[in-house]
Amino acid sequence: MDERRLVRVSKYLAKHLRHRPERIGIELDAHGWVDIDVLLAAAASNGFPISRSELEQVVAGNDKRRYTIEGDRIRANQGHSVPVDLDLPVVEPPSILYHGTVARNLPPIRVEGLRPMGRHHVHLSPDRETATRVGARRGKPVVLVVDAAGMHGAGHEFRVSANGVWLVDHVPPHFIRWPTGRTSAS
Repeated sequence: MDERRLVRVSKYLAKHLRHRPERIGIELDAHGWVDIDVLLAAAASNGFPISRSELEQVVAGNDKRRYTIEGDRIRANQGHSVPVDLDLPVVEPPSILYHGTVARNLPPIRVEGLRPMGRHHVHLSPDRETATRVGARRGKPVVLVVDAAGMHGAGHEFRVSANGVWLVDHVPPHFIRWPTGRTSAS
């Protein structure tokens, strides 16, 4: 499959496994799973046919490991805006985690901290490089350092998705280390 098709299929999956399953007539179960045959039939009947081989190629080749296939089911690993319970256990986080954003988002973050916005959780990265890539999707990245150990000690619950993204309900501003360099919104 060529790279453009790979990206198109991945974006199609993200839209329908994370945000708009009803748009193609599928229903995710309580944990975000859908039968692969149901997904493929729905995609085809909505003008976007995907072969089982293409689906497996997208899942296996996605560098962010956004999707998981388990038996005859598939789901997105995190990032849902529709109600799902990913059934991830609470785990102790590393001492620090990272969040990639852009300078224009810093003023509200300084006041409210990191909020999930339209998703179920705030997404945190295990390393600065990943957070930089995440922030760069929206412009010049700014990487925030999160005192995950301090949050954990204060009773905040952390979960980690199948693809290594750390999930938390909210990051209060006092657990964020702010960039020391000048940014246009600092």
